[in-house]
Amino acid sequence: MVSTESRVFGKRAQKHIIIVASGDKVRHMTFQPWMAALSICFISVFSIGYLAATSYLVLRDDLIGGTMARQARMQHEYEDRIAALRAQVDRVTSRQLLDQQVVEDKVEKLLQQQMALTSRHGKLGTLLERAEESGIAEEEAQPVAAPEAYGKRADASGGIKAIERLMGIGGQPVQQKMALAYAPISANGDREAVSDRADRLFSKVTLSLKDIEQQQKHRIQTLTAGASQATDAIVNIVARTGVKVGDDEATAAAQVEEETAIGGPFVEPETTEVFDNSLVALDTALARLEHVRSQARKLPFNNPSPASDITSRFGNRLDPFLGRLAMHAGIDFRAPSGTRIVATAPGTVITAGKGGGYGNMVEIDHGNGITTRYAHLSSLLVNVGDTISAGEAIGRSGSTGRSTGPHLHYEVRLNGEAVDPTRFLTAGIKLSHYIN
Repeated sequence: MVSTESRVFGKRAQKHIIIVASGDKVRHMTFQPWMAALSICFISVFSIGYLAATSYLVLRDDLIGGTMARQARMQHEYEDRIAALRAQVDRVTSRQLLDQQVVEDKVEKLLQQQMALTSRHGKLGTLLERAEESGIAEEEAQPVAAPEAYGKRADASGGIKAIERLMGIGGQPVQQKMALAYAPISANGDREAVSDRADRLFSKVTLSLKDIEQQQKHRIQTLTAGASQATDAIVNIVARTGVKVGDDEATAAAQVEEETAIGGPFVEPETTEVFDNSLVALDTALARLEHVRSQARKLPFNNPSPASDITSRFGNRLDPFLGRLAMHAGIDFRAPSGTRIVATAPGTVITAGKGGGYGNMVEIDHGNGITTRYAHLSSLLVNVGDTISAGEAIGRSGSTGRSTGPHLHYEVRLNGEAVDPTRFLTAGIKLSHYIN
């Protein structure tokens, strides 16, 4: 039979017995090991709890004070952090407002420059049309691009938004715009503000406007030089005929069309800028060219019978009837009877009929003391007092009067004296490039 008692190293374990005697009463109790362990644990827990409670009661004020101090420090730190963030937001806002004001000012300046260029282009356009009509504008002027709202003032809802669209930040939230105020990275890796980007953008636009302005000035100078050269050429060619046309600015301004009535006190033109001075110079050159060209067109530079050859020149020659030297006051054209004869310049008919040795003759007054005569005509197509334009038919060739056969006798007279018509025909060929 196996024993139920515990054995240690082959010996029976002795049980611990606690005996309690009180008078005649004796009590005993067997003490097991687990009971000892349980008692020790209970005593330990109780001791620790008692010590903890005692320590809490003793150190409670210090713990509470430390906790409150930590909370106060944390609160101060949070408040300092919030104040720093608020100050940073204020700085960013102030910088953004300052950048916005700078951008608005620059947009305003650009719009003013654009409006000035647009105004100049309007004035220049009229002069270009006159130059083209005068035949000196070989190419069209460069157009000036105008913004959609060039007439509006720059404000936060207009110019700024336009610049934001150009810089690629239009339609973004305020927080992103505030971040972009310092976030953009330049080509070299440094951060740059919107104002810096705006400076670069405005610099490019300003340079573009300057280029347009320089092109306009160059175009004006070219046209002015061309008008002056054409005027000088016309004056020089006409001068060889013995006729003097207005060859200076004072004469061009003083002599105007007969049907135009103008006047008023002399006031200096508005020339506040170099560009305006150049416009005035071009206007003056064109006016001078138009005046000289207008005078030249009134002179008899055309051929009265373009398809006919010249058979007799101006000057002394043997008279066909008397056989002795005589003055030939004009030139003769070989023109069969019935050949259409035209006026060589605009004017008024002062003679249309028999004229002695001239036979049937038409005489036209072209003004400035210049008249032309067309003699030996077979028939007349105009009457005295008729206003004739250059190239208009005035009669048909024939052999009336003192003539040996069908031909046209053509004369040019200056202040009543006959001059060589060949000068005018030659000048007309040279002037065809300038006045047609």
